Amino acid sequence: MTEPKGMGGLGFKDFELFNLSMLARQAWRLLQNPETLSARVLKSVYFSDTYILQENLGGHPSQVWRAIVEGRDVLKQGIIRRIGNGETTNIWADTWIPRDEMMRRYECQVANPPTRVAELIDNTSATWDVQRVNQVFMPMDAKVILSIPLCTRNTDDFWSWNFERNGVFSTKSTYRMLVETRRRREAWPESAAGSSTTSVEEGSWKTLWNTTVSGKVKMF
Repeated sequence: MTEPKGMGGLGFKDFELFNLSMLARQAWRLLQNPETLSARVLKSVYFSDTYILQENLGGHPSQVWRAIVEGRDVLKQGIIRRIGNGETTNIWADTWIPRDEMMRRYECQVANPPTRVAELIDNTSATWDVQRVNQVFMPMDAKVILSIPLCTRNTDDFWSWNFERNGVFSTKSTYRMLVETRRRREAWPESAAGSSTTSVEEGSWKTLWNTTVSGKVKMF
C-alpha cells in the first residue's frame, strides 16, 4: 500500500477513518487479551454467549457497543488466522488464506467438505494433504493454501494482523487500509480512469510541495 496522502494534499488525516482505526485497536485488544478486566466486563454485558467477532449489533445498541462493533468490523477486514495445528480454524467462516483481498475461499468443489483446517493437514508429516486440498478447493485457492508454511510442532492457531509483517495490529496500517479501500470504491465507477486520476493528482501535490518557495506560499 502507498502512504495515504490525507485530505486535499495537505497531509491532514481523514478523521472519520482515523477514528475507525482507533476503534479497531480497541477491538484488537479485546480479541488478543480476553482475560483482562475490561474485556471480561464488556463480554459479560455485550457478548456473553459468543465472542467479539461473532456478536451482532442488536436492536437497541448502546453507544459503547455501537463503537465496539464499528471497530470490530474494521478489524475483520485485516485479521487473518495463522495456522498451527489447524484445530481451531473454520475453513469456511474464518479468514485464513494469506492474500491482500478475499482471505476466505472462493468456492468449494465437493458435496461434503471438511470444516476445520486440521482436516487438510497430514499429521504424520506435518504437511498439507495436497490431494485433499486440490479436491476441495478451486485452483486459485489451492495454490495459496499449499504455499502456507506449517509448523512441525503442535502449536495453536492464532489471530494476526495481515497488513504488518510482524502480525501485530497498528493504527497506521489500518488507516492506510481504510484510505485505500475508500479510494478503490470511489474509483470503481470510473474503472481504470479512477486510478489514473488519483496518480495524476498525487503527482501534482508532490510537485507543489517540492517547489522552492517559502512555506506560507506553499500553504496558500
